[in-house]
Amino acid sequence: MQPIKVSLDQLRKYNQPGPRYTSYPPATHFTEAFQVSGFRFQASPLSLYFHLPFCKTQCLYCGCTNVVTGDQSKSAEYIGYLEKEIALRKPQIAQDSEVVQVQLGGGTPTFFQPSELEQLGELIRQNFPLAGTVEAGVEIDPRSLTPEKVQALCKAGFNRASLGVQDTNLEVQKTISRIQSLALISDSNKLLRESGFESVNFDLIYGLPSQTESTFLQTLEDSLIFAPDRFAIYSYAHIPWIKSFQKSFEDKLPDPELKMRLLQLTIEKLTEAGYVYIGMDHFAKPDDGMARALNNGTLQRNFQGYSTHKGVDLHGFGMSAISHAGGNYFQNEKELDSYYAALDGSSLPIIRGYEMTDDDRIRYQAIMHIMCNLYIDYASLSAELGVDFTDYFKADLASLDDLEADGLLQREEAGLRVTPLGRLFIRIIAMRFDAYLQAENRKGRYSQTV
Repeated sequence: MQPIKVSLDQLRKYNQPGPRYTSYPPATHFTEAFQVSGFRFQASPLSLYFHLPFCKTQCLYCGCTNVVTGDQSKSAEYIGYLEKEIALRKPQIAQDSEVVQVQLGGGTPTFFQPSELEQLGELIRQNFPLAGTVEAGVEIDPRSLTPEKVQALCKAGFNRASLGVQDTNLEVQKTISRIQSLALISDSNKLLRESGFESVNFDLIYGLPSQTESTFLQTLEDSLIFAPDRFAIYSYAHIPWIKSFQKSFEDKLPDPELKMRLLQLTIEKLTEAGYVYIGMDHFAKPDDGMARALNNGTLQRNFQGYSTHKGVDLHGFGMSAISHAGGNYFQNEKELDSYYAALDGSSLPIIRGYEMTDDDRIRYQAIMHIMCNLYIDYASLSAELGVDFTDYFKADLASLDDLEADGLLQREEAGLRVTPLGRLFIRIIAMRFDAYLQAENRKGRYSQTV
């Protein structure tokens, strides 16, 4: 891939707060007035997400909703509450809805004991019909992985792993309080491969404190030794107004120019190594299901990032988990005690949500096409949405003059195309189709786009 030239003026211009578009509208629009009781969702392919929140220590870069504890008994108790939640939610889901995806996130799913991981797999099988092929993934912390846990995950039906590498440089690891040797990462990767996992993804983060071009290049080279099937290389989200511990290293964060160079370095290095740049933060081998989904138009974006299945209902279980089903978003209680209290009272632990309007649904599809396909075909999307796209989005399309002048996109007679430079600022392009941003004070609501 040829180097992409980014001017400092462009960096300054487009380094602004903005959504990541794992949903539309973003979760900042969810309200506590929303109610899901009494809903019954129509038959649909299902994606199930289970939020397993416990961590033994706090990684200082992390923006996830987690519970830091050394009390191992917490995990067994939590499985019991997941069982209660499944029992309450199951009647709302059409019986002929088959599960095509399962994902365990956190927190640290490998905090849980082998017997508990097997128990969760059994809960899924007992309560939901499974499709003939299920893509079942789990986030893994190499520091808490054991052969017994890998075998339990296999028995529970999991076949894909996301290995939390983040960065292999010791100085960076010390700064973010996540020290794990390359030997440990190698052992974890080998254990997963030899146990029969179909796919191993490496999670890395660029923009971390103390990172330089040379150290992150080494992280990429270290990771490529293991030939992961996919890479998820996330932009570090600095949100100290939510995670106050992130203030501890603010003086060590790379500036926007360096952070952009780290992204460009990543794209160049991985594409040279034969990986397909999926978009924003994902890369995959050409024969991987995610690369195939990009090619056949079934790529989708949700709260776990990019997904290979389009048109599924996502049901999230566990504290803070978010669902997107039947045109509705809804989120569980974000505090463990509140989550437990609702279930103890035989109530769904849903604290807030949002019912999409017709305009939301139309804009959601437009934004997903930008984020996932990097192209909008006016005629085909007009047919899909039942509106004249160029007329419906007349004002939005007219607002793109500066983005086109800066080389982020090309407007053609038949559609709109994101350029290689535009991929680096993909959130900025999507934001032009967001009906809510003009009325918002985005500062303190979203992470920076660069």
